[in-house]
Parts: sequence; structure tokens; C-alpha cells
Amino acid sequence: MSSLIASHRVLTLSEALALRAELRAAGKPLVFTNGHFDLLHVGHLEYLESARALGGALLVAVNDDASTQALKGRGRPIVPAAERARLIAALHCVDAALIFEGETASALISALQPEIYVKGGDYQHKPLPERAAVAAYGGRVVLIDLLPGRSTSALIARIRALPADS
Repeated sequence: MSSLIASHRVLTLSEALALRAELRAAGKPLVFTNGHFDLLHVGHLEYLESARALGGALLVAVNDDASTQALKGRGRPIVPAAERARLIAALHCVDAALIFEGETASALISALQPEIYVKGGDYQHKPLPERAAVAAYGGRVVLIDLLPGRSTSALIARIRALPADS
């Protein structure tokens, strides 16, 4: 395992670029994904485990608080970005995480040029904003089926439906 990964699992962009260089030098393909990961649940875990199985290392970019609020709405995120990234980075299947600004990860993808970019199967029937960035350098997009009935939105709805005396 890279000394960079072992010492600091939530990376800055410059650390992520250094990790990328180490992986390239070692001939290990980089798998990259991004998301909000607000209220971590088993659906996230299964998705990330499937992503990790595709390559030599998994780097996960976590949307910052401003982009999460812009994309998910008022009241989100529930968990701050620094905590979400730390939780994601602590998962065995994740080699490292970083926090990014903006509503898409296109700039990160262009900088890191992962061999494989992964998103959920829900993008099968809707536009994937990062697809052009991946295509520009010849990377591959892989869509992974999501675990039915497991989502942060569904979890929030269940919590809201709890009786007040719970």
C-alpha cells in the first residue's frame, strides 16, 4: 500500500495527484467515483465494494457542503463534508477520499484521468455530466446497479416518519 494512502486517507488534490502518479508507476488502474454520501448506508457500501473490485485502487470524491445543498436542497447535507469524507475513507474498500467543490467532478476527472469512472445504474437513463471528461482521455465509464430500496432520501423519509416520542 502506498505510504500516502497509509498516512492520510482524506487527501488534498495535490496528494490525490501524487497518489495517481504512484498508481500509474505501479501499473495499478485507478477507479474513481464521486457523490454526496450523506447518511452512509449499506447501499453505499455495496456500490463502493463493487467499484473497488474493478481496479487497483478506489478514490472517492465527496461533494462539499455547498454543492450538496445546491443539488439536494435545503437541509442537506445532514452530515458535514469533512465527516462524510472521513467515513468514506475509513471503509476497507476505499483507498482514499477527497472533498471537491462544484456540482460535477469533471475537473477532478480531467486532472486525475482514472482508467475507470464509476457511477450508479440510475445514470443509465439520465445524462452523466462527467461522461465527456472521461471520453476526452479515453477512460471507461462503468455503471453499477444500485441496491433497491436503499438511498439516503429513503432513509431520511423513514426518519421523518418516526413518531415524535421515538
